[in-house]
Formats: sequence, structure tokens, C-alpha cells
Amino acid sequence: MPPIAPLRAAARSTALTTARPTLQYPLNFRSFSQSQPRKSGGGGHESQYDPPSGWLFGVKPGEKYQKEGWEGVWHWGFYGSFAVAIVAYAFKPDTSIQTWALEEARRRLEAEGILPDPDVKPKE
Repeated sequence: MPPIAPLRAAARSTALTTARPTLQYPLNFRSFSQSQPRKSGGGGHESQYDPPSGWLFGVKPGEKYQKEGWEGVWHWGFYGSFAVAIVAYAFKPDTSIQTWALEEARRRLEAEGILPDPDVKPKE
């Protein structure tokens, strides 16, 4: 059996010399675009990061919170759709197997004459 150390050294040297493809971006989608890629750092836009101020929701005590434009629409849409879902659930038809079986048994007993028909008024 050959010694292991020379085999390890040979494997290490070939692993270092072979060129490995970088798979950071497997497909270059920028080749389809006419615009130049932006460099990280500048970009021309201000930072989207708001540094922490130490106040709850960024509002100092004594100041009134000013709602943003999307908040009212979001609240009406979210809670309104929740209310519509509750009403729809309250008025949905009863499709349980127990209700069907009870109605089917009542129909069969009425057809056989065991139960009287509730729609027929008794003669006085």
C-alpha cells in the first residue's frame, strides 16, 4: 500500500491549480439589459435605514403621531375584509353530513307514512 502523505500533497496541489467557476451569479441576466449595473455604496438614493431614536415608534412623548398615507386604507381593507368574512361565515349554508342524514331520514319516513307531512294541515 502506498504512503498516504504524497497522495494528499498531490491532491492538494491539483485542487489549488484547477480553476473553479464562481457560482455567485450562475446566469448573467445583466447581459440582456441596456443599463449599467449600479455600484454598491452611492447609487444616488438616500438610505432607507432610520437610525433608532429611543422612542416608542419614533414618537417623542407629548407629540402627536402622524399617520402615513397607506395606513388608513390598510386598516379599512384589512378589518373590512375580516368583517365580510365573519358575515359570510355566519350565513353559509349548513352542509354537514348530520344535517343531510336527518333530512333524508325525515323524507323517507314521510314517504312511508310513518311521520305525518308537516306541510299538510290537519282537518278539523
